[in-house]
Amino acid sequence: MHPRYGALAGLENPTFLDAGLFAQSFLGPLSPYAAQTGVIIFEFNSLRAKGDVEEFVGKLDPFLDALPAGWRYAVEIRNAELLAPRYFDCLRAHNVPHVYNAWTRMPEIREQLAIPASRTSDLIVARALLRRGRPYEEAVRQFAPYQNVQEVNEPVRQGLRELIDVATVDGTPAFIFVNNRLEGNSPGTIVAITE
Repeated sequence: MHPRYGALAGLENPTFLDAGLFAQSFLGPLSPYAAQTGVIIFEFNSLRAKGDVEEFVGKLDPFLDALPAGWRYAVEIRNAELLAPRYFDCLRAHNVPHVYNAWTRMPEIREQLAIPASRTSDLIVARALLRRGRPYEEAVRQFAPYQNVQEVNEPVRQGLRELIDVATVDGTPAFIFVNNRLEGNSPGTIVAITE
């Protein structure tokens, strides 16, 4: 529980996965830019219900079902234990991609891609954020002001290259996002991956 939440710290969010509120408060204002919007990512950052795939999917499934058509959605989880068949089946039922992500407490992207059911959509989405095991604050201290690549992360680079290869061979559209906190300079990482 973070102190910035004050009296709300530790309380359940009554609007968690409220598709109506999302459509009204987010998609409504975004709608003039729909043509420029590639994918909307729902990031679930280390849920408290660790290990409870059924509980998570029980909330996620009706949310995805109620979302307005005409947009591309993706789901990024930060709990490795949720990488289970039930989670992937839910995403596949809605043609929503799992976001392959490099993050401190997630398996490497290549490990996620190796899960047989992980391809859940006709779209590939990836986010390369942090080295496995490294907290965000440590990456900020180590890499700021993000002027050059300071630490090559070959496992993540290999995973991203593999996703690019899959997208190229299959003709699948792909959105791949790289953060400065991965190696110190995202443009440098992108150039290195694509060369």
